[in-house]
Amino acid sequence: MAEKRDYYEVLGVSRDATEEDLKRAYRKLAKQYHPDANPGDKEAEAKFKEASEAYAVLSDPEKRRQYDQFGHAAFDQTGGANFSDFDFRDIFSEFFGGDFFGDLFGTRSRRTNTGPRQGASIRTGVRISFLEAVFGTEKELELNLKDECPSCHGTGAKQGSSPVTCQKCGGRGQVIYTQQTLFGISQNIQTCPDCRGTGKIIKEKCSQCYGSGYVTSKKRIQVVIPAGIDNGQSVRIRGKGEPGINGGPRGDLLVDIEVERHPVFQRRDFDIYSTVPISFATAALGGDIKINTVDGDVIYTVKPGTQTDTKVRLREKGVPTLRNKNIRGDHYVTLVVQVPTSLTAEQKELLRKFDEAMRGGSANSNEYHEKGNSKRKFWK
Repeated sequence: MAEKRDYYEVLGVSRDATEEDLKRAYRKLAKQYHPDANPGDKEAEAKFKEASEAYAVLSDPEKRRQYDQFGHAAFDQTGGANFSDFDFRDIFSEFFGGDFFGDLFGTRSRRTNTGPRQGASIRTGVRISFLEAVFGTEKELELNLKDECPSCHGTGAKQGSSPVTCQKCGGRGQVIYTQQTLFGISQNIQTCPDCRGTGKIIKEKCSQCYGSGYVTSKKRIQVVIPAGIDNGQSVRIRGKGEPGINGGPRGDLLVDIEVERHPVFQRRDFDIYSTVPISFATAALGGDIKINTVDGDVIYTVKPGTQTDTKVRLREKGVPTLRNKNIRGDHYVTLVVQVPTSLTAEQKELLRKFDEAMRGGSANSNEYHEKGNSKRKFWK
């Protein structure tokens, strides 16, 4: 399978493009490559779908944030976007309004809504710890989900009766409104308001589901959260959403992930950052220290003469990537030399002698050093 092109490259815009820039770029490409403008041209159809997919992601602030951070991997692993069954004519119709190309080129596609349709997706959220986000976990959710009514088998009609054809739309599920545009007469196809797109009207409603065709019950759903997921991303569970319409498949369940803050670690992409204090003696003389990582404590040897704010890199101690959990980021540690805040008299005296030795002096600890007319006492 060919590797997907960068969405910004597809639309021909910069990474800091505004919403208007995206709309302008998509409008141009959609008009150029729309299938109705290029009948039988498979290459044009592929470019139209590619542009529509890019616009669908970049025009959504949350999807764009995820894409900017993780690229296509954000959607490949967590299910943030699925385009396998996406009708790109729909986004085009919403973008331009009406059946624009159908009227312009005389190839109106009056698709009916009375056939099988996938049910709507539903959304919920779950809160996990920092370490659960790093290594992955499983959570059990309790949700109210709809199922087909056992009494009417999803028709919504009372036993012994059947839905009748909607008179307003003639059973098509859609009504057509005509309007004048710059290109001439345009027909705008909308969902029938009487039957809500089903093409049927229920005269006698089922007493168990009250005409909805569905009953609601509590269910427990196991959610597998992949290693490396980040705050704000989602996990898609296929077939756990709303029931399908007219025999269509169920929608999906989208689980939004909220990651708790960690008291020590901070995450940036797939790297982890932390700060570790070390004593003045260790910084000066060197020595072994313990550094806490997500994998547990590791021993690190500090070099003699280490200064505060020295950066240490622990390779492959960061967060696993979504595409491959065996590939991990790094852990960056900042060493901070601690200055003691409470000293005994003996410790102070030893520090005075150390200071004098470092300066090559031999005066006692209470000596004043004169410079001009001012006096400065180095140790109190």
